[in-house]
Amino acid sequence: MLVGDTVEAETPHPRARATRIAEQLDGRRLESVEALGKNLILRFEDGIVLHSHLRMTGRWAVRPRGRADLGAGSPWLVLRGSRAEGVLWNGPTLRVLGPLETLRFLHRLGPDILASPPAFDAMLERMRGADSSRFLGETLLDQSIVAGIGNMWLAEVLWDARQSPWRRLVAAPEADRRLALETAARMMRAALDGGRGPRRHVYRRSGRPCPRCSTPIRSFGQGDDNRTAYWCPACQVGDDPPASY
Repeated sequence: MLVGDTVEAETPHPRARATRIAEQLDGRRLESVEALGKNLILRFEDGIVLHSHLRMTGRWAVRPRGRADLGAGSPWLVLRGSRAEGVLWNGPTLRVLGPLETLRFLHRLGPDILASPPAFDAMLERMRGADSSRFLGETLLDQSIVAGIGNMWLAEVLWDARQSPWRRLVAAPEADRRLALETAARMMRAALDGGRGPRRHVYRRSGRPCPRCSTPIRSFGQGDDNRTAYWCPACQVGDDPPASY
């Protein structure tokens, strides 16, 4: 609804205002918008590119221009076109990129799990080049390998595929890697098309019985970011960390 419009840009949130992003975008025509996982790439005239990453709390909304309410809190960015406006809340990553920065960023980013169709072969090729001693869970969260899988989706996808996040990549045959990727694409696409998330079988359910086998769900921090992994130790294939709970 905004593509093709010359936009008015505003950054109501004080932290966003300090970046002076609005001044760089105001009065420019929005040429295209591309979603890559939770990354949003907005291309403006004169080669200006805005990169937004939603992380766990960010949210974009597109609505008719001129609504009086902006919602709870101060938006990080408002882009107003002739008939519609895009509003970003809780934008922890919001930056303007130059042409070379954009090329480098897109080169590092893995294929989008929600692409139609997903580039599974390219994702698997990137997996083959990854450190084989890494765990499957942290590998699937690596946005340079596959873009778009977050921690909640990781837990539910691997439960559905009966694979533990603690399975070493070297111990996961390519068929199992592909199954995990295909399961992620299927479940996430169904949620996107249906407008709702999955039923939570393991995510944030540590200590509760697994819906499939009744074994208590376990959880433990994984990877450099210490993201909490959730899994069933009985029906998901892999080696459990000794201190999990």
